[in-house]
Amino acid sequence: MESNQKVGGDGGAGTQKEAALQLLTQRTGYQLRQENGQRRYGGPPPGWDGPAPERGSEIFVGKLPRDLFEDELVPLCEKFGKIYEVRMMMDFNGNNRGYAFVTFNTKLEARTAMKQLNNYEIRNGRLLGVCASVDNCRLFVGGIPKSKKREEILSEMRKVTEGVVDVIVYPSAADKTKNRGFAFVEYESHRAAAMARRKLLPGRIQLWGHAIAVDWAEPEVEVDEDTMAAVKILYIRNLMLQTTEETIEKEFNSLKPGAVERVKKIRDYAFVHFTQREDAISAMNALNGKMVDGSPIEVTLAKPVDKDSYVRYTRGTGGRGASLLQPDYAAYTVGQVLEELCQKNNWGQPVYQLHSAIGPDQRQLFLYKITVPALATQYPNVHPFTPAKLCAAVEEAKVHAAEHTLQTLGLQTEGAADASCATAAAVASVAFPGYTLASPAVSAVASQLKQAVSLGQDLTAYTTYEGYPAFAVATRHTDGYGVF
Repeated sequence: MESNQKVGGDGGAGTQKEAALQLLTQRTGYQLRQENGQRRYGGPPPGWDGPAPERGSEIFVGKLPRDLFEDELVPLCEKFGKIYEVRMMMDFNGNNRGYAFVTFNTKLEARTAMKQLNNYEIRNGRLLGVCASVDNCRLFVGGIPKSKKREEILSEMRKVTEGVVDVIVYPSAADKTKNRGFAFVEYESHRAAAMARRKLLPGRIQLWGHAIAVDWAEPEVEVDEDTMAAVKILYIRNLMLQTTEETIEKEFNSLKPGAVERVKKIRDYAFVHFTQREDAISAMNALNGKMVDGSPIEVTLAKPVDKDSYVRYTRGTGGRGASLLQPDYAAYTVGQVLEELCQKNNWGQPVYQLHSAIGPDQRQLFLYKITVPALATQYPNVHPFTPAKLCAAVEEAKVHAAEHTLQTLGLQTEGAADASCATAAAVASVAFPGYTLASPAVSAVASQLKQAVSLGQDLTAYTTYEGYPAFAVATRHTDGYGVF
């Protein structure tokens, strides 16, 4: 066993654990070695010949008892497939930090283990939290001049960083000839993305003479195949603001009259509900990229936040939405107000970072931190915006973080106390001089908040860059995983 670090425990307990780990490595032939705050078991395993397993073969195992080690975790995971590697995060005292990453030989094995081990009682009263681990290769880059085209941004990013595979640029909702002031940059590996992020930190490099803000992009949620196989709702992006729901419905009914059940449009995107899944698939294949009111639309299957939400939506609410979905919808509306404010003032797209902690009663609690790119470079002492309250649900935490940020910037949201908003406005006037904090356009959006929430639409069961598992940050960082 190649490890310079003693396992946790005093006296006999520590010795017993070391003996158990030695027996494990003797049985399997895997190496166990310590490096950079983590202990690696395997990676690769004995006799491995070929590349590492494909992306999606790694799972996150959270809520580990701090005195649990590979001698207990490995035999449990071996039941579901061949293990390529286990990486257990360790503290300076030789205990684990409450989580580990397990890589299997195949995605199917990882998916099976994830389903079977989530909420598994590893010890009396101690349930594991298991989800897919996202090896993030995508960066968010804000502060990009809105006149720049995708090809220009791709060329510039390749000049200043290595390993760039692609850039994703979204057109402005108001003017399709311009971008939204930010882009997502995809790299060939997590390491390449991490090196680029370090190089692009504020103040080090400017693009076209502009300061930029860089952070990890929230990873696109991977939904299991069984859940996606039941989806019959399409997500439509890049619509013109003036495009109506009637126009969208007519377009998507053109292939088969009466196939569309209903349409819900929000700004420059929409959800199109079909009665039959096969009609949705046909429409997606036929209409993706088609020009609608002068704009090429993007058509994909809508993604449920998680399987439980999808089942409750399809079987329990009759498609009308229910209180269980309201927090998600509130997150959309409050988040949209914040996005409008940032867009109006050219601050860049707000970046959400999810963190989690275990409460005194062993419940998992959540907190979002929000970074506004343009403000982060000028006022790093007040960034990221961090609310003081931990929440029991991820959706609630996102709503609370957006409300906290808006209040700090001097914009009142529905339900906010007058006193706290007055204080927030005073803080904002000192922290952000020269900015228009509550423009008429943004105020109009805020005034519509209550009406938007009361609509009770079911569209919030679907998402593109949202929806975290209830126990861990999915984003994989080089300098930590957001768990505190």
